[in-house]
Amino acid sequence: MNAPLKPTGYRQLAARYTTLTADMLAPQRTPLADAWLGLPMTFVAGATNAGGLLAVGQYTSHMSGIISSAADHAVVGALDLVVSGVGALIAFLLGAATSAVLVNWGRLHHAGREYSLPLALEACLLLAFGLLGAYTRSSSVVLGMEVAVLCFIMGLQNATVTKMSGAKIRTTHMTGIVTDIGIELGKLFYSNRRRRGTSAPLVMADREKLKLLCYFLGCFFFGGITGALGFSYVGFVFSVPLALIVFALAGPSFLRILFR
Repeated sequence: MNAPLKPTGYRQLAARYTTLTADMLAPQRTPLADAWLGLPMTFVAGATNAGGLLAVGQYTSHMSGIISSAADHAVVGALDLVVSGVGALIAFLLGAATSAVLVNWGRLHHAGREYSLPLALEACLLLAFGLLGAYTRSSSVVLGMEVAVLCFIMGLQNATVTKMSGAKIRTTHMTGIVTDIGIELGKLFYSNRRRRGTSAPLVMADREKLKLLCYFLGCFFFGGITGALGFSYVGFVFSVPLALIVFALAGPSFLRILFR
């Protein structure tokens, strides 16, 4: 049997964990940092989006679908649904705008830890979503607030990860991910036979990028399954472990800002 860790061992583990999360949120990005951050955040987005459908009756990260639905409802005269769609769009926009405000403020006052601010806010909002869930069935107003909170969270997360990675990765919707996978697959299967021996550059797929994009897609899908099962059998409280995942990434840097 292994001997229990000494206090110094715990401190070493805590230091490694703090360093790892700091590297994941660092402004100076590396492909490894993008992967370590993007995979859990994509899982959370997939779980939140799929679980949100069961919890509030609609997806909350897919603005294309929400805007299209609002247009369809406007044509048939369902103005209440148009207002609901516009509200979801505004909430998503406000989430993205809030991310930009927090990141730029943090960059000025807490350089190197600025990305922990919007992620810590996301964790808090996921907890709030779980708390509001107890009142959803008894109040349509609370249901509307739930939808707004989820859309705000999706906008906040998407803007944060997009800004952090230099628009290399998205985590809340898969349209761009699937498009990039298709592009890389096209390069992979392209025949360079007529290009060889000429001045034309060879068409080569970025296999590492393709692999990472497939991981993101898989994490979103697995997160969707997990979220659907979690919200179905556990209810709104399932947002608590999702909040803990996000806070596990942002917590060390955020707590250093608080207790500086």
